[in-house]
Amino acid sequence: MIEALNTVLPIFIYILLIALLVVGIVLGIKLIITIDKVNAVVDDITEKVSSLNNFFKVISGISDKFALFSSKLSDTVLSFISRIGNSRKGKEEDEYE
Repeated sequence: MIEALNTVLPIFIYILLIALLVVGIVLGIKLIITIDKVNAVVDDITEKVSSLNNFFKVISGISDKFALFSSKLSDTVLSFISRIGNSRKGKEEDEYE
């Protein structure tokens, strides 16, 4: 009986180890396939984000130009108003003298 267990038990353990090795290989292959799919998705997302970055750069440039234009316009209007105010102030000072 003990001799039978001594011969059968190692064979049984070897069969279980072979099954475990096969399961590990199958899981490894599935993991590699999944990682490839994830890499494809990440590459696609990176490509789309880079195209959005270009879009936001264009929007930022337009916004900067609009801010520059509005700043120049407000400076021009302010200087025009101050010239009008200074010319009237000069006339009022002449009238008091």
